[in-house]
Amino acid sequence: MVDVPPVLLDRTSRTPLSVQLADALRTATADGTLRPGDRLPSTRELAAALRVSRTVTSAAYDQLLAEGWAGGRRGAGTFVLDAPSAAPAPTVRAVPPGAAAAELVDLRAGSPCLEVLDRAAWRRAWRAAGDDPPDRRPEPAGDPGFRSAVAEHLLRHRGLAAAPADVLATTGTSAAVTEVVRILPPGSRVAVENPGYQRVVGALRDAGAEVVPVPVDADGLVVEAVPADVAAVYCTPAHQYPLGRRMSAARRLALVTRARTEGWWVLEDDYDGELRYDVAPLPLLGALGPDVVVHLGTASKILSPTLGVGWLVAPSLVRDLLLERRTRTGLRPPRAGQRVLAALAASGDLARHLRRLRRELGARRDEARAAVAAAGLVAEGDPAGAHVLVPLAGPDQEVAVIAAAAARGVALDGVGRHLAAGAGDGVRSGLVLGFAAPDRAELRRALAVLTRVLAEAGNDSGSASPEGDGPAVVAPSGGSSRACEG
Repeated sequence: MVDVPPVLLDRTSRTPLSVQLADALRTATADGTLRPGDRLPSTRELAAALRVSRTVTSAAYDQLLAEGWAGGRRGAGTFVLDAPSAAPAPTVRAVPPGAAAAELVDLRAGSPCLEVLDRAAWRRAWRAAGDDPPDRRPEPAGDPGFRSAVAEHLLRHRGLAAAPADVLATTGTSAAVTEVVRILPPGSRVAVENPGYQRVVGALRDAGAEVVPVPVDADGLVVEAVPADVAAVYCTPAHQYPLGRRMSAARRLALVTRARTEGWWVLEDDYDGELRYDVAPLPLLGALGPDVVVHLGTASKILSPTLGVGWLVAPSLVRDLLLERRTRTGLRPPRAGQRVLAALAASGDLARHLRRLRRELGARRDEARAAVAAAGLVAEGDPAGAHVLVPLAGPDQEVAVIAAAAARGVALDGVGRHLAAGAGDGVRSGLVLGFAAPDRAELRRALAVLTRVLAEAGNDSGSASPEGDGPAVVAPSGGSSRACEG
């Protein structure tokens, strides 16, 4: 028997039941409940289900057949042929006229480079994950194979020695930060980088924490600016987001020392730590202070957010509290994506993918820097990750450049969006230029647009070092910062 679509008939209405039924079936198709090719119930089945006479259902079907919305196949039944056009939704312009959001080439940071992903390896990993039997009981810590794969991955690619038992699965960085904050005393103060990752700022506030912005300079988080009464410090030391610097060795030691002395937890977000090109990474905070550091990682930047997979390596007290809360609340990361990543690691496909990804993103970074240089500017940032910083003279120029690029079909992001409200005076302005999301052909077209837009802006910012990896002198913003997105 064919499923009967949801239909409501008002027997008190003056509108004939057959007309109501035809209208309801059209609506079910317009909203996607029924799709072209779906088989409809027979007139007898539908009449029985709706408790109406067959005359009603036959009349409704005759009307739909006459309109060409449905069609009959001898011996097979009646099928949906087409969907009626829905009323157009109101248009909301998020970008300047002539550049619909869906058409913009995305040069914002945060998306993975899917062009180098081996789709055959991706499919093999999903099939391998499906070979595992379904779970009988939840596993709050995560899939054992995943935890082992992450421990090996961290040792090989990040130099962090962790046993599988030290690893907890998460659904990503923001979710992991939320979990950690919920085991802190209610209303705890958490220091964050400014500018910094505003999605984590939103997660912290949603979890009830008080967010304390702390400035960032060329050496990373300014440790001496962290108030003494915080419960935790969130930072991105390997590749500061969004400025693209790495925290100096002296700052790392100072941060771990203060955390031990003053009783903080340090939340180390290593969101793209695998992506370094011609510079050796400094020791992770998790290696320097395993007793006070919660190390966070994610597969979203190296593979895809489709997996919904991240990991956490933490001191035993934190792990125990997280597992107790997960058990008590029923919260647990889904294991399907974990098994896919474990399968990619076991086959060697993950390591091969990372090698391809580093080569590709290294080349893209060179192209992005060349496009910026063609406009007379120098892109800043460590040779790592999937974005660079393009300094601009101030927030007004930042806004103007983003708008001009959007009008030409290119989506850009600015430092202003990553500033804490009311805490951005004196912070440099510029573009947070990502280069991972588009395919290579789109990237080249978008970079050509970027060069023209920057050149036309009459940029009067200071210049960075000739290599593009040293500090630049940039004019202060000269005004209050724009509110950030949480």
